[in-house]
Amino acid sequence: MGKEIRANYDQLFLMPPSLEEWVASDHPARFIRDFVDALDLEGLGFRVPEALEGRPPYACDLLLKVWLYGYMNRVRSSRKLETACREHMSCIWLTGANYPDHNTLWRFWAGNKKALREVFRQAVYVACKADLLGLVLHAVDGTRIAADVSQKGFWSKKRLIELLAQLDASIDEAMKQVEQAESAEQGDYRLPEDIQDVLKRREKIKEALAELKRADRDYLHLHDFDARLMKSADVSNWAFNAQVVVDQKSGLVVAQDVVTDGSDNAMLVPMVEAARRNLGVAAEETVADAGYYAPGQLAAAEDKGLPVVVAMFEAKDRRWSKGEFKKSNFVYEEKTDTYICPLGKRLRYEKTRRDRYNRYWLRIYRCSEGGDCPSRWECSCTKQGRQIDRGEYEGAVERQQAKQKDAAKRELLRKRKAIVEHVFGQIKEHQAFRRFSVRGLENVRTQWALMCAAFNLRKLYRQWASGTLVIA
Repeated sequence: MGKEIRANYDQLFLMPPSLEEWVASDHPARFIRDFVDALDLEGLGFRVPEALEGRPPYACDLLLKVWLYGYMNRVRSSRKLETACREHMSCIWLTGANYPDHNTLWRFWAGNKKALREVFRQAVYVACKADLLGLVLHAVDGTRIAADVSQKGFWSKKRLIELLAQLDASIDEAMKQVEQAESAEQGDYRLPEDIQDVLKRREKIKEALAELKRADRDYLHLHDFDARLMKSADVSNWAFNAQVVVDQKSGLVVAQDVVTDGSDNAMLVPMVEAARRNLGVAAEETVADAGYYAPGQLAAAEDKGLPVVVAMFEAKDRRWSKGEFKKSNFVYEEKTDTYICPLGKRLRYEKTRRDRYNRYWLRIYRCSEGGDCPSRWECSCTKQGRQIDRGEYEGAVERQQAKQKDAAKRELLRKRKAIVEHVFGQIKEHQAFRRFSVRGLENVRTQWALMCAAFNLRKLYRQWASGTLVIA
């Protein structure tokens, strides 16, 4: 019977093992090294450190490798990365047994935000050069990710104004006491420390009110002015709206962004254009859910030559426009600028006004038949007669409706979920990323870009490990 294997802590190596033997030839750390070594870091905008005196600084490529490897492995804290560089064999190998501390890692992150966002585009570029992207069908979607703030510690504009008035009153009273003390005891009388704290608090409230005015909002969070209350699953939380565009063939994220608007209405064209900038060409079709439906965005996509298929809301028919007399059964005749009802009667242009949300212009068409029409009260129950509103982008909406009459286009819409929603599932569940760990829109955008870059790099790693991807 053989002896049990135990650790021999007194064993010495005659020939110490090479650092290259510490990780396997197909280890993800080697892929990260190849990827970063292929980048032109100075061209991407990374600050090249210089030190004329003292200890030499850590190189940009070394620190970037640590951050990317950490994000690929659910380690996003600078302190945890510092620990990994000292304890994890793969990180020790990746850094060449150098040990950057958390302050060094964070200063690199904070000083290279724009360049770090460019790393995402470089991952997309690698996939594009390797012909991994299909460019046939893309899907765009957004998700709400919690901000790094308490869900309760926010102020409304009304509350801030009330608090400012209370502070002004307390400061006035304190100043009277100071004046009385100065007259009674000759010389200068310093403000008590508690009053100095009140003055600082008043300045912070004034700053918050100025931010509310600038952003045209009625509420804000004092710890992150850029965070917004967003509704998700019938619950409103302080969050940001993270956006992605995903390629069907590869499953890779080809464009990403973070916005403070809780709605996706205005993000269709910006996201499709971002994908076109990253790839040099737009996909043959980009699909989006009904959250992206906005007549102005459909018109803008047409003007820019961006082919899109967007799920459209079904208009709720009013009591007087059901069945035969719903709006979709009224035909617009462009030549005469009139609508023709199902009975062949014309609704003529009456006036132009803004829509209820003041977003775009509406042309109002009204029937003048009055009581002579046999279906007068079936068509409309108002005294003025039947009215049809035509938005300035109605033509784009009608062309989108006609496009979706094609069964093949409707099939593309049905594929949307399978293309894009798994990305959010993997990032939130597998990578445990449900909350940003930084504050401020620029910092949040940088973190989201790194998360999407890490998502792509994990997919590219599998291609690299199998030998189908070579990074030049």
